[in-house]
Formats: sequence, structure tokens, C-alpha cells
Amino acid sequence: MANPYPIKRTPEEHHFHQKDALKSGVNGALIGGGAGFFASAIQNSLAKRNIGPWTVFTKTGGTIATFTAAAAVYNFSRDATANLREKDDTVNVAVGSFLAGSAIGLRVGRIASILGYGALCSVILSTLEYTGGGIRGRRQVSDLDEYERKEFMRNNRRRPIEETITNIEEGRGIAPPGYEERRRERLKEKYGVEINPVSATVG
Repeated sequence: MANPYPIKRTPEEHHFHQKDALKSGVNGALIGGGAGFFASAIQNSLAKRNIGPWTVFTKTGGTIATFTAAAAVYNFSRDATANLREKDDTVNVAVGSFLAGSAIGLRVGRIASILGYGALCSVILSTLEYTGGGIRGRRQVSDLDEYERKEFMRNNRRRPIEETITNIEEGRGIAPPGYEERRRERLKEKYGVEINPVSATVG
């Protein structure tokens, strides 16, 4: 099978596709809100005294808000930065993770904490992005974006018409070149009947 990651393109050959930053922010808020709700429920389950189910929102609701804000800010700022720069690289993740970390630091209310959380998140997430999420480095060796990679995979797996005809056989409306000649030969072999084609031209 062909390599799904072709030769690396030059910057002039690479085409950037605009991203929907608002949609990414909303999706991030939903995912972050779900994760925050789960974390808040765990916090309430570890409480020493008996508390009601609504304390997930009233007592530890700040956890839900923090997760929601951080995920929304990260997704939105990452894609907005990519649209402004017209590039998909680690810088976008660094900017988005710094702002997301700063949103987490807002709960503390100190400038040092805001900058510290932002810097910490930026270093961790941008390093993971740069290395491809593993210690062996990035598996993808080209700078193709996700859209171009999917287009290549779709074209790479497109089967030729000859192979399709071979699998489903001729007939039933499928008439590749030379079909009539092969059909006449099969009828002659099976039934001993020779069919001569009728010419539609007038002499």
C-alpha cells in the first residue's frame, strides 16, 4: 500500500484551510463542561459528610466553570491563531494553551499565578504537540493538514473500474468494451447458437 504521508511539501505548495474558531470553542466548552462535571462529582463523592446531589453545582461548581472556560479558550484561541497566521504548527497550540492556563489561574486571582499557569500549560502542551504526543517524536513526517491527508487517502483507496467489473462480473447493465463479443462467444459455447450482430447502417 502506498505511503499515506507523501513527500513533504514546500511552503509555496501548502494550502491552508480556514478553521471555524467559534465552532471549535463551543465544542471545547461542551467537552470541558462534561469533564468538569465529572471532576466535580468526584469531589463531592469524596466529601466526609453527607451532602445532596445539587452541591455538584453549588459547592464545587467552580470546577465545572474552570474546565469549561479553559477548554473553550484553548480551542478558540488555537484555531483563531491558525487563521490569523495561516499556518498549522506548534505556535498555535502554544498560544492556545497559554491562554487556557491563564483562565485556570484566574481562580487564584494573582497575576503571578495567571502567568505561571499559562506558561506551564503552554510548555507542556506545545511540547506534546511538537513531539507528536510520544517520546519517539512525530509519526507524521509531512506538513499535510488533515483535509489534504484525507483527500490523499480517499484517492489512494479508489479502486479502478477494471477491478470492480472483475469482482461483480459483466452483465446486468454493466457492459465494458468488448462485452458483446464475449457474450456471443459464451452463448455459442453454451447453447451452440451463433448470434450475428445486426448492422444499423444503410448501404
